[in-house]
Amino acid sequence: MRLLRPAMAAAVVLAICATPAAARTVDFDGQAVAVPHGWPVYRLAEHPRMCVRLDRRAVYLGTPGAGQRCPSHAVGRRRAILVDPGPRARPRAQASAGVGAVPESAQQSPQNFIGLGFDACAAPSSRAMKSWASSPYRAIGVYIGGINRACSQPNLTAAWVSEQIAAGWHLIPTYVGRQAPTSACGSCAPLSASKATKQGTEDANDAVADAQAAGIGAGNPIYFDMEAYTRTASATNATLTFLAAWTSRLHALGYTSGVYSSSSSGIADLAKQIGSGYLLPDDIWAANWNGAKNTFDPYLPASAWAFHQRIHQYRGGHNESYGLVTINIDNNYVDGATVGTATRRTPPPLTVKHVKPVVGTVRVWVRCGWPEGQTCPGQIVLRTHAKLPLRARRGTSQRIARVAVGHRTFALAGGKSHTFRIALNSLGQPLLRKRGFLKTQLLVAIPEARATRAVRLSRAR
Repeated sequence: MRLLRPAMAAAVVLAICATPAAARTVDFDGQAVAVPHGWPVYRLAEHPRMCVRLDRRAVYLGTPGAGQRCPSHAVGRRRAILVDPGPRARPRAQASAGVGAVPESAQQSPQNFIGLGFDACAAPSSRAMKSWASSPYRAIGVYIGGINRACSQPNLTAAWVSEQIAAGWHLIPTYVGRQAPTSACGSCAPLSASKATKQGTEDANDAVADAQAAGIGAGNPIYFDMEAYTRTASATNATLTFLAAWTSRLHALGYTSGVYSSSSSGIADLAKQIGSGYLLPDDIWAANWNGAKNTFDPYLPASAWAFHQRIHQYRGGHNESYGLVTINIDNNYVDGATVGTATRRTPPPLTVKHVKPVVGTVRVWVRCGWPEGQTCPGQIVLRTHAKLPLRARRGTSQRIARVAVGHRTFALAGGKSHTFRIALNSLGQPLLRKRGFLKTQLLVAIPEARATRAVRLSRAR
């Protein structure tokens, strides 16, 4: 995107006019703006809800509206010309080894969050966020920057971030930088295999500067948006090299590293590096639009990123409305790192009773105390400790890890209860036969509340 402001407009316009392809000139706010051949011109004062798409060849005249209607997951190289006569934005803080450009009072605290979330291409206005307080969501993904970020962000300021955190929202800062060489995004700026380490470091520096400008200080997560790509040997190697540099630099700057990608491409490639010595990100955000409100993924072993380190994007772009405000969103189930507040909201009541082991299965009575009219999504997991193979440079060793030996999801209407049966899976059944008994932990979780019980399972006599 090229951003013109009064103090610099003349020089930029002259540069455009000097290009032979320039087709015409339009007047706006006392300036002459050269419009390249074939590019549409939009006067934003006439279209206050227009989405200023930075990934398209277009000229936008005016200040982007607070209530833009954007598609949820647009990405692509910055191409638009935005002529904005508004006040000049403050310079961004520069990332350095000593992160401290954000005043201590403005910094937000990292918080693990369990519950439903959504992401939208442009951060909603404060009014829209207040309207969506009636929604089942309490986490929101926000695109803080990157060369391939497709939507303008007039609402995303440090004041907006502080306001939403104070209102109980958890933010998922997302950076849309260079993409894999075989990315499904044909209009995106790609990374270079020969420069992957350098570019991963540069994008991390830029992401930290964007985060600091929004008042998101050190200790918080930043998730890299790596769109789906075709997995070839060269593309996988270049992408993994880039993401390792991203993670390394974020750690050096005091931030935690997250990676968003398609379950079958970027997530699968990262999962294959477990135990290899590769520098893995701290959190994973898997896109798998299967509609399941949980963090289980076919490409991830149960023991990987298992301690509040996962987000699952379970549905793609669609409209939802709350408080008479409609936003095009993607849906997420969150059990991972977010930017939140040290003062946690009172969790909705969850009652777990009558836990009874019955020959390799467990029965449990669950009640969700959410109000009537709301659906309470949840999951039940049986976990135990087991030896797992660990790849090493010489041969294969083993390590003890906590693994899932049983799992099911559920959806209860508010105020309702049900007795669920959880059977051992293909990993738990042979463990029980071999040991004769299993000491397990039963975990029942709904958004923002969880309960655990110790359960001993015995095989049939």
